[in-house]
Amino acid sequence: MSEPLDVLVFYVPVADTDRVLAALFEVGAGCIGHYDSCAFVASGTGQFRPLAGAHPVVGEVGSLERLAENRVELTFPRSLRPTVVGRLRDAHPYEEPAFHVLRNEDDGAAG
Repeated sequence: MSEPLDVLVFYVPVADTDRVLAALFEVGAGCIGHYDSCAFVASGTGQFRPLAGAHPVVGEVGSLERLAENRVELTFPRSLRPTVVGRLRDAHPYEEPAFHVLRNEDDGAAG
């Protein structure tokens, strides 16, 4: 039986997607069986308003910002969660990246 795979979902500016994915692949995310660099990427529009105390990479404090972003989904072995989330935070261009981790209920057993 192999280790269960969980799912990381995050939002990133289009121009930074490949760089952030490469950083995540380096620590073992995006591997499924005999495949690596596995990810799903969908384009959309992200929005946010930096508040007082923020140091935005994009936009200005107090102003609503909208920009082209990708929603990225990729799997990773459950034991790598702290490593994968840490790498996302280090590689992501935003001060506060939006992401979530989904616990996959598949027990990893082939069948």
